[in-house]
Amino acid sequence: MRFDDETLRILESVLVSKDVKSLIETRSRLKEFMRSESVTILKLNEKETVDRKLNVAEFFVRAFALVGDTESCLALKYEALILRELKYMNHPCLQVSYEEWLTFAEDCCCNGFYSIAIKGFDNAIECLQHISVGDKVTGEVIKERWDKVRVLIGSRSVQAETAKYLKNRALLKKPENEFQPPKTQALASSMFRCGNLQRLQISQKRKINSS
Repeated sequence: MRFDDETLRILESVLVSKDVKSLIETRSRLKEFMRSESVTILKLNEKETVDRKLNVAEFFVRAFALVGDTESCLALKYEALILRELKYMNHPCLQVSYEEWLTFAEDCCCNGFYSIAIKGFDNAIECLQHISVGDKVTGEVIKERWDKVRVLIGSRSVQAETAKYLKNRALLKKPENEFQPPKTQALASSMFRCGNLQRLQISQKRKINSS
C-alpha cells in the first residue's frame, strides 16, 4: 500500500455510491480492513524513522476520516501530533501549537473520548507554558475545560460502578419460581420409573395366577 494522495483518491472513489445500503456496507467493510491494515503497518514501522512514521500516521488519519471511523481517526491523530513534536523537537515554530492540541481535545470531547481529550488539554497547557509569557486567560480557560472533563469522567466511572453493583446484586437474588435442581429432578424421574416397574411386576403376577 502506498501512503499518498493517489491511494486516498482511490479510497474515495470506492465510497461513491448512489445506493445508501451499499454505501453503508462498503464503509463497514473498509473500516474493518483499514483497522486491520493500520495495526499491521504500524507494528512493521516501529523501527522506521520518525518521518516515515509520521507520514503513515497522517495518511491513516485522512483514510479513517474518509470511511467515517472517528475513533480510529482521533487515535491516529494523537499519534501524528506526538510524532510531529518529536520531529520538530529543535524547531519550536514547527511544533504542534496549543490551538491544535485544544482543537484535538475538543474533537475528542464532542465524540465522547474523554480520556484521550485529557491528554490533549494537558499538551495544550504545556504548550502555553513554553510560550514566553503565556496567555494566562487562555490557560485558565483550557484548565477549566480540563477540570470539567475530569469531573465528567469521574461521574461516568461512578455510574459504571453503580450499574455493575446493581447487576451483581440482581444476579444474587433468588428467582421466585425457581426450578428444582437437576439432582432432585433425576431422583423424581427414578422414583417414577420404579413405580412403573412395581406396577408391571404386580400385573405379571396376576396374569400367572389367573392362568
